[in-house]
Amino acid sequence: MLHIRQEVKEAVDYIRTRWTGTPKVGVILGTGLGGVAESIDQEAVFDYEDIPHFPTSTVEQHAGKLICGKINGMDVVAMEGRFHYYEGYSMQQITFPVRVMKALGADTLIVSAAAGGLNPMHRRGDIIVVDDHINLMGSNPLIGVNDDQLGPRWPDMVEPYNQELVSEALQIALDGGITAHRGVYVALSGPCLETRAEYRFLKAIGADVVGMSTVPEVIVAVHSGMKVLGLVVITDMGLADALKPVNIEEIIETANTAAPKLAHIVLEVLKRQANA
Repeated sequence: MLHIRQEVKEAVDYIRTRWTGTPKVGVILGTGLGGVAESIDQEAVFDYEDIPHFPTSTVEQHAGKLICGKINGMDVVAMEGRFHYYEGYSMQQITFPVRVMKALGADTLIVSAAAGGLNPMHRRGDIIVVDDHINLMGSNPLIGVNDDQLGPRWPDMVEPYNQELVSEALQIALDGGITAHRGVYVALSGPCLETRAEYRFLKAIGADVVGMSTVPEVIVAVHSGMKVLGLVVITDMGLADALKPVNIEEIIETANTAAPKLAHIVLEVLKRQANA
């Protein structure tokens, strides 16, 4: 991990050639959820492939751009598209952008994703404000020699998702007439979806939604001392006794339909952060 600090510096130095802002918040926008980027007063946009040491997104629905600018006068940096373990990248590569956001100045991370629902009380299109997570990806981005300048050897995970931000997001959703629930996100490596037996297992251990991202980035954000807000759109239901084959086009359509609701929550949180 000791070499990561130098790589982060090189990425930050490159971004600084075109943008001098100090972001208070970093945002990761997942599948079908790139609409928030349109609300940013964009001052600089970078293709991932141009930033030193950044991976390149191979997911078709992900734009693969780092957007730097302002929302409500506050500097922000947003990833339009993310990286996944199933793409073949290491955990350190997946989470590298979070390190860069922190080095640019961000002390809060807002991460969004699409996921499958496990709770029969929830529905497609609902928003989950992540209260906690379960890591079943089989790896961890902090494995290896620790760099104490980046974070502690054994970061505490008693509150990986900031409870003030969780409550704030739920209240914003309530005020806006948006169906949102507090829930637990479980992460698996993918890329295949789960079997009936796996869905039963995941529900039994306390998960409300299942996905293939988010947790590595959150772990590194916590390691870096950042506050985290996690937001998930339920794009399909993984109910073992009523399971149907997943239609990727329907998942993307659901994510796109829910995007304005998610964007409203994110933008209101950012507005309050700007006024804090």
